[in-house]
Amino acid sequence: MTTILSLRDIWVEYGDKIVLERVNLDVAAGSFVSIIGPSGAGKSSLLRLILGQEAPTRGRILLDDLPLTPECGPDRGVVFQRYSVFPHLSVLRNTMFGLECAQAPLTARLLGQRRRAAEEEATEMLRAVGLADSLHLYPAQMSGGMQQRLAIAQALLKRPRILLLDEPFGALDPGIRSDMHALITRLWRDYALTIVMVTHDIREAFSLGTRVLALDKRRHDPHAPHRFGATAVYDLPLRPRTPPEPGDAAAA
Repeated sequence: MTTILSLRDIWVEYGDKIVLERVNLDVAAGSFVSIIGPSGAGKSSLLRLILGQEAPTRGRILLDDLPLTPECGPDRGVVFQRYSVFPHLSVLRNTMFGLECAQAPLTARLLGQRRRAAEEEATEMLRAVGLADSLHLYPAQMSGGMQQRLAIAQALLKRPRILLLDEPFGALDPGIRSDMHALITRLWRDYALTIVMVTHDIREAFSLGTRVLALDKRRHDPHAPHRFGATAVYDLPLRPRTPPEPGDAAAA
């Protein structure tokens, strides 16, 4: 399979504290990589590097064989645990907002034909995540699961090369979580996504992922615990699978 993302000898240091060290990773296009590990093992730091929010202290990150610049780009979408939606905008306007900013950066407002085209595109994406009947609701009128569906629609609208999920379902009730597992599995298949997901839930990591990466420290010094960072201690490729139909994912 084609490699879409490569991390080469990545280190992250804050002052004299080492968070990540010697991280080497190749992510194949179309894979679903689950990242697990104890708190403080650098899982979210790794996700921020891929997103472009931070640059590594040492090492190189390549996206499609080109150096990744330390800035968030449209080729990477992200969904966080807390719903990254704008409370003052409707579901439709929330979803359109990224397109409006890209096409009208000064006003963030489209007019005429361009606005109609953006509305149609946003409506189609909202239909894909199950919010076709909620276009004119506001976030305060929605459940947690609905808000997370909206956040996923926002992230996918610009057709990112990689979708990053940072504990996206951790705040949801078990029943809603199963529904979201089915949704993300279907979207992964339908949109041919490459997904990198951080989770504390080992069962979730194995049921959704095609590969599980465990981050932890290989070395420990009780006198200077901050001087050693986490790296990939386990990298488990799972049996290639055909994503189940939405109704089957909850039982996976």
